[in-house]
Amino acid sequence: MKLFLTSSVGGSYKENGRRIPCALTNENHFLDHLKKYWINNSKCLLISSEPDNEEMSNSFITVFSEAFKISKLSLSEMDVCDRRNENDIAEFLYNYDLILLTGGHVPTENQFFNRIHLKELLKSYKGIIIGFSAGTMNCADVVYAQPELAGEATSLTYKKYLDGLNLTKINILPHFQEIKEQTLDGLRILEDISFPDSKIRPFYALVDGSYIYVENNKSTLYGEAYWIHEGIVTKICETDKYIQL
Repeated sequence: MKLFLTSSVGGSYKENGRRIPCALTNENHFLDHLKKYWINNSKCLLISSEPDNEEMSNSFITVFSEAFKISKLSLSEMDVCDRRNENDIAEFLYNYDLILLTGGHVPTENQFFNRIHLKELLKSYKGIIIGFSAGTMNCADVVYAQPELAGEATSLTYKKYLDGLNLTKINILPHFQEIKEQTLDGLRILEDISFPDSKIRPFYALVDGSYIYVENNKSTLYGEAYWIHEGIVTKICETDKYIQL
């Protein structure tokens, strides 16, 4: 298995409220790196982060089909797994060369992954997996689900730690360049929520364009990233640099 854990893969931008396809990002040579392992006419399976939202699933298919084409990554098939075919995933998962774990609401996506027993299915998967945003976060053995929706930060029942896919032991906070300035339920997301939580489980914070590549239990971080532990932020890598974790 070849695993890419990203904050964002690019592939689209918004214009007048519409999502327009574009090439995948090549920041920190992400696209170049992916092309090294790409199989011509690959079959891609996108696993939905909102399985009941068919419109979103279909939009992802449309956007990424075009984004891969623009990026000169040849595809023969692009399909989605959501509530329409979730009961059959064990029969078709291994037909695909690439699995894409999309962004969205971490707990919602996590519930779906557990419902379809994705953790067990991926133990025998040999292809490429790309996670971005929530998809990346849910790849951990124990997922840190940073609160993101109104009411979650102050809820007494919201679960911050979830059973993940166990593809890595690493916890990742994506979109670090954005969440540094954000608040939720009157709390600062970093200083008031995640910094205290880093005393329980530390994590790597990635800006968009940075990523971690995992193969044969070896993890390499590419691009600007930070280590957050015991409430202290330490910059550990720069753009166009890489380090072994």
